[in-house]
Amino acid sequence: MIEVEGLSVEYGAGRYGVLALDDVSLSVKQGEFVAVVGPSGCGKSTLLFVLDGLVPPTSGTVKIEGEPVRDIRRDVALILQDAGLLPWKTVRQNAELALRIQGRKEDVGGVLEQLGLAGFERRFPGELSEGMRRRVGIARALALHPKVLLMDEPMANLDSITRERIQNLILALWNRLGFTAVLVTHDIEEAVFLGQRIFVFTPRPGRVAEVVDNPDMGRVDYRDSEAFRARVHHLREVLVGSAI
Repeated sequence: MIEVEGLSVEYGAGRYGVLALDDVSLSVKQGEFVAVVGPSGCGKSTLLFVLDGLVPPTSGTVKIEGEPVRDIRRDVALILQDAGLLPWKTVRQNAELALRIQGRKEDVGGVLEQLGLAGFERRFPGELSEGMRRRVGIARALALHPKVLLMDEPMANLDSITRERIQNLILALWNRLGFTAVLVTHDIEEAVFLGQRIFVFTPRPGRVAEVVDNPDMGRVDYRDSEAFRARVHHLREVLVGSAI
């Protein structure tokens, strides 16, 4: 589904250049949910921007369904950390935004209902809780009916209860809709809860330090299990080791 080979990305050039990613190779199978973790500035978000066609590789290749990524694809959606809502547009208008940019006229009512936003269509972002604003951002992405969903810290800065609710919602949507998901997160427990595999990046320039398999992901009681705690502990050790 997603094939990344020898990817390097440098911002700027010469003495002012910053190498964000260096020789990154990874693959994601169709319908798989993977997480990417690593220290700040290691190129995690850059990886998503390359997959979304927003940033070109400096070297290496990136393919989705066997096709090189050269521009924004209609079947790939990106959720940003702050949801990226326009405060002067209503919930419905924000949810429709990506569709309208692509010149598509599908109705978003069904997606809003799935996310518990029915009845709030005419509200503005400032009238919503932070958790509801994040759901509008998810609705905007899902309205595209993407094959690939890219998520850049979509639960950042939420309280712990709201964070868990959004995590559970994303897991339920993935189970129901079957999209391929790539989640960037700083939260180790979040990565373990949602990632079938977890890619650990080194400090900048980002390289893949280790890939952690997580076969218990998706279990209803996973958060409360000894297996979950053990995998969180292992991932923490990997992250500390990769930073040395």
